[in-house]
Amino acid sequence: MSKENTSAPLEYRTHENEMKIFGFWVFLGAEIVLFATLFSVYFALADRTGTGPTGKEIFEMPPVLIETFVLLTSSFLIGLGVHAMRIGRKKAMMVFYIITLLLGLVFLGVEINEFLTYIHDGATITTSAFMSALMTLLGTHGAHVTFGFLWGSAILIQIKRHGLNAKTANKAFIFSLYWHFLDVVWIFIFSFVYLKGVL
Repeated sequence: MSKENTSAPLEYRTHENEMKIFGFWVFLGAEIVLFATLFSVYFALADRTGTGPTGKEIFEMPPVLIETFVLLTSSFLIGLGVHAMRIGRKKAMMVFYIITLLLGLVFLGVEINEFLTYIHDGATITTSAFMSALMTLLGTHGAHVTFGFLWGSAILIQIKRHGLNAKTANKAFIFSLYWHFLDVVWIFIFSFVYLKGVL
């Protein structure tokens, strides 16, 4: 068993925990490459709409603004959750994480409705190269949020059962890094897909 460094934040208390956090940063590096590739494909195909609609024709900003507000708020709340965890306030930490995950569900609900609207308007993944690239990018991000919801829920169950300790805090902190990453990716989607698309 790794010796604990009691002067470090709870999630960094052991050498094993430090290595797990470092390893997750490496994993996020691979995720950056994945999304960079998807963005590159989207930018290359954004004008290849064929007979299908353009972004300006199908993008509706109110739902996108809701998605953006929801994710930014969830990112702020999970930061408060990490702070509560570090000062040993288990109940507050769990409340912040639960609200974060619920906001994730709201985001997914709005995004699913957005996809259904596209399909209803005749814009599917096979309509054009533009729609294919768009739906792949948005779908990949949405799949990551879905996985995040399930992962975060599992961590909360573990904290409920075993309390806050170096092991559960490490998992919760790594999850917060993942959630912040999804928020950053969404900011790029909002800025370079939606805003650029409606201009």
